[in-house]
Amino acid sequence: MGHELKSWFHLDARKLIWLICAFMVIITFQYLELSSKNVLSAVVPSGKISVERQSSFLASAPSSTEPDGTIRYVTHSIGLEYNGTYAGSETVHGNEVSEERDMDSNDDVISETDVDLNKSSTFEEGSESPKESLTEELVDLIKNSTVYDAESSKNKTTAEVEGGLSLELSKENNMATLDSLNQTSAVNEATNGFGTYEVNDKDQDSDSILDNDNNSGRKSSSEEFEDYPESYNNKTVAKEAPTTIADMNNLFYRSRVSYHSTTPRWASAADKVLLNVRSQIEKAPILENDQQLYAPLYRNVSMFKRSYELMESTLKVYIYKEGKKPIFHKPVLKGIYASEGWFMKQLQANRNFVTKKPREAQLFYLPFSSRMLEETLYVPDSHSIQNLVEYLKNYADTIAAKYPYWNRTQGADHFLVACHDWATSETKEYMANCIRALCNSDIREGYMFGKDVSLPETTIRNPQRPLRDLGGEPPSKRSILAFFAGGMHGYLRPILLQQWGNKDPDMKIFGTMHNGKGKLNYAQHMKRSKYCICPRGYEVNSPRVVEAIFYECVPVIISDNFVPPFFEVLNWESLAVFVLEKDIPNLKKILLSIPDERYRQMQLSVKKAQQHFLWHPRPVKYDIFHMILHSVWYNRVLQMKKPR
Repeated sequence: MGHELKSWFHLDARKLIWLICAFMVIITFQYLELSSKNVLSAVVPSGKISVERQSSFLASAPSSTEPDGTIRYVTHSIGLEYNGTYAGSETVHGNEVSEERDMDSNDDVISETDVDLNKSSTFEEGSESPKESLTEELVDLIKNSTVYDAESSKNKTTAEVEGGLSLELSKENNMATLDSLNQTSAVNEATNGFGTYEVNDKDQDSDSILDNDNNSGRKSSSEEFEDYPESYNNKTVAKEAPTTIADMNNLFYRSRVSYHSTTPRWASAADKVLLNVRSQIEKAPILENDQQLYAPLYRNVSMFKRSYELMESTLKVYIYKEGKKPIFHKPVLKGIYASEGWFMKQLQANRNFVTKKPREAQLFYLPFSSRMLEETLYVPDSHSIQNLVEYLKNYADTIAAKYPYWNRTQGADHFLVACHDWATSETKEYMANCIRALCNSDIREGYMFGKDVSLPETTIRNPQRPLRDLGGEPPSKRSILAFFAGGMHGYLRPILLQQWGNKDPDMKIFGTMHNGKGKLNYAQHMKRSKYCICPRGYEVNSPRVVEAIFYECVPVIISDNFVPPFFEVLNWESLAVFVLEKDIPNLKKILLSIPDERYRQMQLSVKKAQQHFLWHPRPVKYDIFHMILHSVWYNRVLQMKKPR
C-alpha cells in the first residue's frame, strides 16, 4: 500500500511539474510579440466592440451628412462608426497680418524693437497601472467616441463589417505601440482621403500677408536664420516616417489613459475641485443645436461646452509677480509672435480667472515672453541658447524656493504660453512637466499629447484693429484653386515652388509677393482662393493656418509632425486638408479629387471655427484667449485621477 501511494505521488508530482511548465510557456508566448499580433491573438480572434452614442471627451465630429439628415461618424484609424442625426443646416459666406516690430504706446506693452520634464499629474500612488487595465480603460473611452474621417478615406486600420466598423485591440501590442510613439514618434506613414493628408507648417519670420507692406523693422529672414543655434541651422528633411493626422489622433486618445505625472506631494482643495470637474465633463448631457457651436467642428461638442462652462465658473489662475521686464510681464502685441503677448496682457487684466490668493488657484502662470527672452539674451553668432535655458531654470528655482506650489506637483499645475521657435527647446528640460502652450508644436521636438497645447501663431499688424479686413468671398466666388506666397524658408518651400511655381494657372504658387498696381495683393488672393497652402518653414508651425481661417479659406497643411491648434477640442479634418510633404507633386490632383460638396462642408467649418482664432481688444466668449486658456484647463482637468 505504501509503495503504491509513493508511486502515485511521484506520478502526480510529474504531472504537476508538466502543467506548471506548460503554463509558463503559454504565459511567455503571450508576451512575445509577433510581427503584427501576439501568439494568442493570432490564434484567438480579437473581440469586436460596438459603438453606442454617449458623451465622451474622445468623441469627434461627423464625416458627412446624408440627405435625410443622418450624420456618419467614423473613427479615423481605429475604426468606429456611429449613425446619428444632426438637426439644422447652415450656409456659408480675411484680414492682413504682419511681422512689424512697432508697438503701441502702452507703458506695459513693448514692441520687438524696444529692446537692443516629467509628466502630468495624477493621484495614483507612485507607479502606473498595469498595461492591461490601461488598455481596458482605453477601450471604455474609445467605445463611445468617434473621430472624423472623410468618406473617401482608403486606408482604415480595421475591416469594415456588417452594420459599420469594428474596433480590434490587441492589448499588449497597442500599449507597446503607444510607448513607442510617445518616446520616438517613429510611426508608420499613412495616406488617407480628403482632409487626412498630413501636413505640417512652420513659418519662422514668415512672409505673411503683412510682408507686402514695407514696414517690417526686423532683420531679413536669411540674416536671422544665420544667427540661429547650430541645431536649427542643421535641420534637414526628416528621415523617419512622418506622424500623420491619424497617428496623432491615436496618440491623443491613448494619452488620456496612459499619460501620468508625478504624484502631488500632498493633496489640496484645488485637486478635489478638478476631480469633481472631470466627473461633470465626462457626464456632460448631449448638446442639441447650439447656436454658437457648430457640432461637426468638434471632437465632442457636448463635452467641450460643459468644460468651457465649468472653466468660466470655476477656474482660478495665480500669476507669479516675480520676473523682471522686459522678459517678464511685458507682452509683445505685434508681429508673428503676438499670440503669447496678447494672452499675457488679457490674462493679467482678467478679474474673473485671476486670483491674488495662490491657495485658491488650480493653475499657475509663468508670465514670460519667449520672443523677448531671445531678443534680450541671445548672443548673435553664438549658435547657442544655453544661457536662455539657464535663465529660465533660475526663474523656476526662484519660485520653487519662494512658494510651495511648484514643489507640490513638480510644476505639473503650472503653465507657460510661448510662440518663439526656440521655446520648445528652451523649456523641454527644466519646465518639461509644465503645461506648455507652444506655437512650435512639433512631436519630434518633445510635444506631449495629454499635457502640452498647440498655440495658434497669429500675425498682428495693428494692435488697435486686430480684426481689420476680416472675412472673404463665398465659395461660389473663389476662382483660384490654391494659393501660396512667401519666403523660401526651410527645406520644403523651395520644393513647393520648384514643383508648382508659375507652372499651372490654377495653382497660384509664388515666392515673396510684391504689390503692384492692378494686381491682387496677398490678402486678396486668400480671400478669392478655395485652398490656402500652408507649408512649413524653418519649423512646423506657420501663421498661414490662422490667416487662412481669418480669410475663410480652407487650409492645406503641409507639415509632417505638426499638431494643429486646440487639437484636444477641434476636429481638424472637418476644416483642413492634410497633405504629406512627400506628396507635393500630387498636390493639385489631391485638391481636385475633393468633391465640391465636401469642399463646401470644410469651408463652412472654417467659417464656424473663425471665432476661436480671433483676438479682440476685450476678450469675448469662445475667442482665441478663452480657447488657449480652455485647452490648458482641459488638459489639466483630464490629467486628474482618483487615488486608488
